[in-house]
Amino acid sequence: MAHLEAVRTSLQPQQNNFSQLATYFDDKSQIAWGYMQGEPRPCFTPTLLREMLAWWGSMVSMIDNPEETDVKYFVLASSVPGIYNLGGDLDLFMKHIAARDRDALYRYAISCIDSSYAVHKHLNRPNVTSIALVQGQALGGGFECALAANVLIAERGAKMGLPEILFNLFPGMGAMTYLGRRVGYHVAEKIIRSGKLYLAEELHEMGVVDVLAEAGGGEAAVYDYVRREDKSRNGIMAMRAAREISQPASYEELIRITEIWVDAALRLESKDLRMMERLVNRQTSKIDMRSVDAEVSKAFRA
Repeated sequence: MAHLEAVRTSLQPQQNNFSQLATYFDDKSQIAWGYMQGEPRPCFTPTLLREMLAWWGSMVSMIDNPEETDVKYFVLASSVPGIYNLGGDLDLFMKHIAARDRDALYRYAISCIDSSYAVHKHLNRPNVTSIALVQGQALGGGFECALAANVLIAERGAKMGLPEILFNLFPGMGAMTYLGRRVGYHVAEKIIRSGKLYLAEELHEMGVVDVLAEAGGGEAAVYDYVRREDKSRNGIMAMRAAREISQPASYEELIRITEIWVDAALRLESKDLRMMERLVNRQTSKIDMRSVDAEVSKAFRA
């Protein structure tokens, strides 16, 4: 299974009423697949966040029901060509900031944290592994969510970055927590402050990306990883449990950081919001994503 269509045509779609998340289940390999498609922009819309949490809730029900097929892995990917996820709903951010609605901004941030923490904690089930499959661009919150996964698989040529500094903000929904635990806090802060988009190849060398897949081979890389993990699963699960004790990422830590983010967002000035608006326009227009690359690079040079 080398690509998205192979997965979709080979597996049984899961029954649900989701509009921005397509889900499939491979009962033979015990892998649940979820493909994001935020509308009208491929970002974390409130609808997509709700549907992700509902999907994970249904998985927990399957895992806890001895009469159901067990879930050992779940994969969060994207069905939008060239885009994993462009991050937070910037249009919603601007509306809440303009209205000075701290509570609404805070509630949205918490929903993002709830989603990424569920990924990081592998649904609070010790024998489940969360996998992020990045094919294309993962920006801001999209990158944060991928970093939260137990295993980050990215195709060659995929680009990931945290551009928030370009509109005078910082990524406040898990970047410091998850990235710091992968590469150390000095390197994490350097990445955050740069605002740069990094190739998957660069991030693999840095230790951010766990598995580097060939372009177009992301799904195949997932199955390859699962086969390898299954051979040593008991030891790998025990090692992960030990790491979670020695390097814990607490929900309370994420909440305290996002409170700082909310207050910083409310201090943004008009020039910062104009930059944010330019990025929203490029998220909304479904043009070649090289235009987003160019916009980020232009803003950074300025």
